Amino acid sequence: MGTIEDLISSLENIEDQYGRITFKTCLPPRPPQYGHISNEILPELRYLLEKNSISNLYLHQCRAIEAVFDGNDIVVATSTASGKSLVYNLPVLQHYLKNRHSKALYLFPLKALQQDQLKNLRSLISALEEGDRPVVELLDGDTPQSKRRKLKQSPPDILITNPDMLHLSMLPYHSAWSGFLKDLQFIVIDEVHTYRGVMGSNMAWVFRRLERILGYYGARPRHIMCSATIGNPRELSELLIGRPVEVISKDGAPAGKRFVLFIDPIHGPIAACLGVLEMAIRRGLRTIVYTQSRKLTELLGIWISQRGDRSLKDRVRAYRAGLLPRERREIESDLASGRLLGVISTSALELGIDIGSLDCSILLGYPGSIMATWQRWGRAGRKLQDSLVILLAQEDALDQFILRHPETVISGRPEAAILNPMNPKIMEKHIECAVCELPMHIKEPMLKENPWIQNKVEEMLQAGILLGSADGENFYSNKSYPHREVDLRGSRGNFQILELPQNILIGDIDENRAFKETHPGAIYLHGGNKFQVKDLDLEQRHVNVVKFSGDYFTRPSILKETRIIEECEARSLYGTSIHFGRLRVKEVVTGYEKRSIRGQRLLGRFELDLPPMVFDTEGVWMIIPEGIRRSVERAFMHFMGGIHAIEHAMIGVMPFFVLTDRSDIGGISQPLHPQLRNSAIFIYDGIPGGMGLAKEAFSKAKALLEKTMEVITSCACELGCPSCVHSPKCGSGNRPIDKAAAISILNQIIQNSTQGTVGRSKMPCDRDGESSKKNASSPGPGIVSSSSLDLQSLRYGVLDLETQFSAQEVGGWHMAHKMRVSCAVLFDSSSGRFIHFLEKDMDNLLEMLLEMDLVVGFNIKGFDYRVLSRYVSVSILKKITTLDILHEVRARLGYRLSLDHLASSTLGAKKSGNGLLALKWWKAGETQKVIAYCIEDVRLTRDL
Repeated sequence: MGTIEDLISSLENIEDQYGRITFKTCLPPRPPQYGHISNEILPELRYLLEKNSISNLYLHQCRAIEAVFDGNDIVVATSTASGKSLVYNLPVLQHYLKNRHSKALYLFPLKALQQDQLKNLRSLISALEEGDRPVVELLDGDTPQSKRRKLKQSPPDILITNPDMLHLSMLPYHSAWSGFLKDLQFIVIDEVHTYRGVMGSNMAWVFRRLERILGYYGARPRHIMCSATIGNPRELSELLIGRPVEVISKDGAPAGKRFVLFIDPIHGPIAACLGVLEMAIRRGLRTIVYTQSRKLTELLGIWISQRGDRSLKDRVRAYRAGLLPRERREIESDLASGRLLGVISTSALELGIDIGSLDCSILLGYPGSIMATWQRWGRAGRKLQDSLVILLAQEDALDQFILRHPETVISGRPEAAILNPMNPKIMEKHIECAVCELPMHIKEPMLKENPWIQNKVEEMLQAGILLGSADGENFYSNKSYPHREVDLRGSRGNFQILELPQNILIGDIDENRAFKETHPGAIYLHGGNKFQVKDLDLEQRHVNVVKFSGDYFTRPSILKETRIIEECEARSLYGTSIHFGRLRVKEVVTGYEKRSIRGQRLLGRFELDLPPMVFDTEGVWMIIPEGIRRSVERAFMHFMGGIHAIEHAMIGVMPFFVLTDRSDIGGISQPLHPQLRNSAIFIYDGIPGGMGLAKEAFSKAKALLEKTMEVITSCACELGCPSCVHSPKCGSGNRPIDKAAAISILNQIIQNSTQGTVGRSKMPCDRDGESSKKNASSPGPGIVSSSSLDLQSLRYGVLDLETQFSAQEVGGWHMAHKMRVSCAVLFDSSSGRFIHFLEKDMDNLLEMLLEMDLVVGFNIKGFDYRVLSRYVSVSILKKITTLDILHEVRARLGYRLSLDHLASSTLGAKKSGNGLLALKWWKAGETQKVIAYCIEDVRLTRDL
């Protein structure tokens, strides 16, 4: 058997064959730091630790256990293999030994992790006397119905399960689980860093629903969470469970010596990866290779089996999501036992699944984050032996930057994990589930304290998704079991992949990827086998495939369009402006290319007729000034190629700033956007409703633009390449691309920094807590256009009003006539006065409105006149000549802006409050505050 040093020496001697070693270091071993628990651990547990050969606890374990003993919710964010399981097992066992009625719920994101924990926990407690051992059981999708009934009737002391079972089987049938839930003392949430993006946004709602159910049974358990090292463990954990959390991040666990190599492949990263893997396996070094995609994982599995003798084929397997559970467990078992020496995996083996102790971890491409890099490297050397970790750089912007700046990974700060519980699509689905589980009362905390949820409930009532009681105080579900419509791990449902002619199920794929990877004619890889897609059955949600023996693969061609629904924020960015808002994206897979496996030679292009995928999301867009476009075209450079190149580079560097994969982000470059009437680059969340990535990009726009410029200009290529401006996921095959135009555009934007004219606005759309007319429905007909008005010759009034009740309290916006006026303010241009009216003065107000030549307001017909219809007939209100600014803006731009955004961007002024705040003032009897706020809104509207 060879050694790590032997493998490194061989790689150094044959650099001309596989690649140049651009960085080499050895991270020294780290000694353990032990701690002490001041709270007394029971003798039974000390005996248990002794029998498991644990003589001391690490510093972070002690601090975490003490925090739990003190009654706190905690998150432990330390390195791989740092003994985090003891952090939750010891407090749970101690509490159980003191109170035999206490229950604990363990949640793991993967079935394999559940199986590991069940085995490990039962092994741990086997040292206890039989009468002291808690009953530990597993609940997952494979648990038979008879066993499930038994678990409900006689609940275990510790229940190990996963998010899907909690969502689908426990919460909707909570009454059957009441014996377990009422005594629940601990909730253990492992691998918290995986709960980000779509899954994290869904899980934040699952935990809120769980807390709501537990409150119903009078339980308030403590949360013990464990995470990899991330940049924001507190923020992520608190967003997930909605409570303050204590963070333990100082790691006391030891580590073995770790050799690190960064390699710039000469003949391509795939050839280098296969060569290095073969060298490691032939030396008997147990090795894992991490790839960036399922397809590449399968291809590497095929290609490594074609090298050398059969012994190499038998010692290496491919592992990824989409394999059947039986196949995954077989690979895990063979790795742990040593029957396999190598595995090629996607991120599916990034988590703490027991696959034994590995010697080498090879990353085929930078995984997109420092956190994921260290997680994957942490797979090697878990037994404190020497280990080797290798980064084989690919030809994209991020990898090439890492090669030039290895300190980014070695000593950089891990990225922040982002989630967005207020994603409107996710929120709506979970509110529907929550109301189905327990009717929702208008005053319960979830609803009362969150205006976003209030607004969503009002929308759902109007749409008939929820039903309200006669008194308007309780809400009910219109469905008996909406939970099946929620996909926790994605925004869309899955397609089953069936092999013809026997219709054998071989895997599944989510809807978004199904259109791109399993369209008719696509070559699909699974388990080392190649299949050709014969049919994509949209109605049955089936992908029908047959075995394939050809030597080509396929690549989809995608056409994309975007429409701005609402601009929420904008600000200057050097010599241009950047904007954040809600977008409607349409993606159509128009065809596909056939390319040979060897050399990727184009064999042909083929058209497809598939329906478009349309979804609303969040995005940012950067305006490219007209003068820059003309300058680029006068220099005979390709302007579209330039903005296309910038779009690719921006998406490529996004993972520097946020924990994401470039596949989570979409982009569109448009030389003339029909709404903006200008050139623009759009970057958007690739998930319906958005997950917070674009919002983070907007907040870091300056650094993002500068990093984009650095990556493009520092690349040695002349025309553009995968290391700077080409994207492997480009739907148009990286056509057109013009690197020189991209540099010219960016140079002009950065040099012309005094030209930015957009004011700043920090109020996000539909998220400013304003449950008033500013975000109400669109205005009615008959609105005067401002372009034909001469205000100097008119007596005009500017109107705004506040109400005594919210839309929620009266049954929705369509019941605005029941909201009643608390205060109205009218600016009279003839006197220059702001005149206020209370409800008793409505006749006087209406008389003055009818005297005006013109009445101006913001969404005045969509809201104010509806409220006033309580006091006068609609036919009289229609006689008033009206200019509605919101309608005018929508007519010009094609999307709406808030009053606050308009005022801050054009006047540099901001609103002094919001509708909910005014409502609270009114109910507290602070009428003068309401009047002052209303006057300020009228002043802003007048000045606009």
